[in-house]
Amino acid sequence: MICMNSINKGYTLGEEKVPVLRDVCFRVEKGEFVAILGPSGSGKTTLMNIIGCMDIADSGEYFLDGNAIHEMTEKELNDVRNKEIGFIFQNYQLIPTYNILQNIIMPLVVRGMTSKEAEEKCMDTIRLLGIDHRLRHKPSELSGGQKQRVSIARALVGEPAILLADEPTGALDRSSGQEVLKLFGKLNGMGHTIVMITHDLNVAKSAGRIVNIIDGELSEADV
Repeated sequence: MICMNSINKGYTLGEEKVPVLRDVCFRVEKGEFVAILGPSGSGKTTLMNIIGCMDIADSGEYFLDGNAIHEMTEKELNDVRNKEIGFIFQNYQLIPTYNILQNIIMPLVVRGMTSKEAEEKCMDTIRLLGIDHRLRHKPSELSGGQKQRVSIARALVGEPAILLADEPTGALDRSSGQEVLKLFGKLNGMGHTIVMITHDLNVAKSAGRIVNIIDGELSEADV
């Protein structure tokens, strides 16, 4: 599903090139739930951006579902972002002027579906996530946990190859965070491939496998 070989990435600071990722090799099999665990400044956000095709490596190979990401044009990368990756963000990134249904179906409407077609396609996912009674509400009327469920629904409706979650419990209280992690476990049990970025070991433990990232280098966790 994900296969990265010798990924390197750095940024220019003045006249100096600062390495962020160093010879990273990373693999995720279809149906896995993997947590990438690391502190601030460890390189985990940069790695997430490369996995999500929001940034490109300076060198190395990246294959997603058999496709050579490192050889793609920007247009091809945009297609991969829109079709193959479902993004789940800490701050939800919902459109405040849209109601919940409009937020969820937006990826499908962008692909050319009518609103009615998109709504019909999404209803099973909406019911699965327990937000069918909130569809006409605006994001400001929902709790943090409910907003994250909407974010997850929006990520799922396009049937992506992977779900990429960036600190998905970071803005939630403990109880709401636990509910979201239980939901990830349920989705993973249904066959969804999930990669979760986190700084919190307790959150990472909900995944089937933990990979540590420190100073831009990966290692398997012994937990």
